[in-house]
Amino acid sequence: MAGSPPPAQAPRHAAHGSPERRRVAVGCGVGATIETYDFIGFGTAAALYFGDVFFPDSDPLSATLLSFATLGIGFAARPLGGIVAGHLGDRVGRKPVLVGSLLLMGVATVLIGCLPTYQMVGVWAPVLLVVVRVIQGLAFGAEWGGAILMTYEHAPWRKRGLYTGITQAGFPVGLLLANLAFLLSANTLNDTWAWRVPFLFSAVLIAVGILIRLKIDESPEFQELKDSGQVARNPLLEVLREDWRNVLRAFCLRSTETAGYAISVTFVLSYLDDDKAPDVSGTVSLVALVTAAALGIFATVLWGGLSDRVGRRPVYLTGCVITLLWGVPMFLLVNTEVAALVLAAFVVSYAVCQNSLAGVQGAWFAELFATKTRTAGTSLAYQLSAVVSGFTPMIATALYSGTGWVGPALLFSFYGLLGLVATLVTWETWGPREKSAVDLATGEGAPTAEPVTAAAR
Repeated sequence: MAGSPPPAQAPRHAAHGSPERRRVAVGCGVGATIETYDFIGFGTAAALYFGDVFFPDSDPLSATLLSFATLGIGFAARPLGGIVAGHLGDRVGRKPVLVGSLLLMGVATVLIGCLPTYQMVGVWAPVLLVVVRVIQGLAFGAEWGGAILMTYEHAPWRKRGLYTGITQAGFPVGLLLANLAFLLSANTLNDTWAWRVPFLFSAVLIAVGILIRLKIDESPEFQELKDSGQVARNPLLEVLREDWRNVLRAFCLRSTETAGYAISVTFVLSYLDDDKAPDVSGTVSLVALVTAAALGIFATVLWGGLSDRVGRRPVYLTGCVITLLWGVPMFLLVNTEVAALVLAAFVVSYAVCQNSLAGVQGAWFAELFATKTRTAGTSLAYQLSAVVSGFTPMIATALYSGTGWVGPALLFSFYGLLGLVATLVTWETWGPREKSAVDLATGEGAPTAEPVTAAAR
């Protein structure tokens, strides 16, 4: 059964948020957009190009598996990036982590665009690809916790779902830009440059993102914690000792969203590109994904805002139930080869199944942990799930080779079931009790018990 956390003393600014709350939300969202553009672009390239470019001596199925394995390695590196960033975020501050992760991601992504192919240097090509992918994974692992928590800790209580939803919307924006870049390059450039230019273009985005993040002030909650001398000496050990159950809960909740994306987008793109699969052109697939990503920008913010009205659990529960039921219908739609139905499959999979979960995660995960270990706890849980999702396209490909599309469809539904169970055993952090406390703080201007953030101790 889900428990209920006791209140903890709150900073005075939390009821109304900091004066910078909107600029921080947008600024963190811009950074999230850029890092997602870089990281997700690799997934699109892995599905459409890397099998031929870096693993040409393999048969088509093996090349796809190897390409997705390289994709998975980046996800496997993300927990390490999350651990390091979580420790630094709770010890040094949220802002330095944000700037450093973006700079590291930019260097790695531009290097991908410069890599030699297998035809140029032989086996060294995939080796170099793996090395750069690991660097990407470390950088992306460091990104989410800092960006979300900066937004969360600047935002007012009553709208923390909405504000973190704005930052989370940076991820569909990045997805949109990445796939637009590949869509344009595929139709305007030859095969040599079609996959390189989107990665090289990242250099411009990175420069803009770093300038924006340098102007963002440090989190007021962390600053107050630092001024009071209550910064945790070892945030990672402390959160594992005291809040390991919340880490496990958030891990399972997150796995549903990110692994579901790995099947419904990353794997499905490769599935539709397979000669034995439905005859759907790459252009149709990318247009469908771009459309879904564009809708997802607004859907993520709306789902996050909805969680401020009805609570975190009801929204997450809805997304998990739909994911559980959607696996088989999703593949039945793409198997029709009708462009409109393929578009519908991508829209439901992304704007409903994925965005309904992503829009809530920023506020809900942050509310499960105390301020002094919040970055360590959320980053660890969030990025550990990346290991599951990173290798999910490879698992789905292996299932497809033995069972056809039914295997990946049931795997997608299984992740929905996992999220459903995790939702039921995780407490609600934003209900009537918490809203009443916020109303008291807002109306009377007095400090009150913080309605969220403390796990039962």
